[in-house]
Amino acid sequence: MNQVRPAAVAGAFYPGDASTLQAQLGSYLAAVAVGGEARPPKAIIAPHAGYIYSGPIAASIYSRLAPLRGRIRRVVLAGPAHRVYVRGAAVPTAQAFASPLGEVALDAEAIATLRELPFVEASDRAHALEHSLEVHVPFLQAVLGAFRLVPIVVGDADRRQMARLLEAVWGAEETLIVVSSDLSHYLPYDEAHARDRDTADAILRLQPDLVAEEACGAAPINGLLEVARRRRLVPELVDLRNSGDTAGDRDRVVGYGAFAFREGAGV
Repeated sequence: MNQVRPAAVAGAFYPGDASTLQAQLGSYLAAVAVGGEARPPKAIIAPHAGYIYSGPIAASIYSRLAPLRGRIRRVVLAGPAHRVYVRGAAVPTAQAFASPLGEVALDAEAIATLRELPFVEASDRAHALEHSLEVHVPFLQAVLGAFRLVPIVVGDADRRQMARLLEAVWGAEETLIVVSSDLSHYLPYDEAHARDRDTADAILRLQPDLVAEEACGAAPINGLLEVARRRRLVPELVDLRNSGDTAGDRDRVVGYGAFAFREGAGV
């Protein structure tokens, strides 16, 4: 068991140098105009591509978390498996995740709770090269400061399993839920824009039946939407763009969406 999961895509998906990374994150976050929301999000959906492509869209939702600095003590971060097959979902045995900005300790108690679920396995192999979680860690460090992390790589878990998993570590005001997902992949710009709009509308209706062609993180999104319906969370679309809007050409684009889920006044 490695006690620390090292950063695997630093220098590729985002800068590997701490000062360069801090400057880039600061630039992205400073470019976002944030209104005065009454309640910060309980849960968010954010993209996980290279920062030059999806960083501005991720920043649009991470900027909303600034009021939670010092209040969030645990972040549950769930994203899809890209590198290895995962049956159900996988947590690591490591004690911390490293980024160029420093190490983030894992919440061993929460991870032990998840290990009790029959569809959750311990797999450092599933986490070793997985970018869908790693790229969020520097954003979280930048906006939240100190917190403990519960990283979950999601494979073929269905929405009921994912809802059960999220409920097990939902917590209260000290816990933030982050679901990592991009949207459509490699469509022409206009076609991607239309499909992603339809996907965003389904998310806003809390319809937990997305498929991988609509969002690579469909499994954790569907679980979040299931819980959001039960708990009467209020969804908001914060940003919806694609790589053709940021740093790529428009022949084959990848879609990105940022969503906030807030607890209602009566919840």
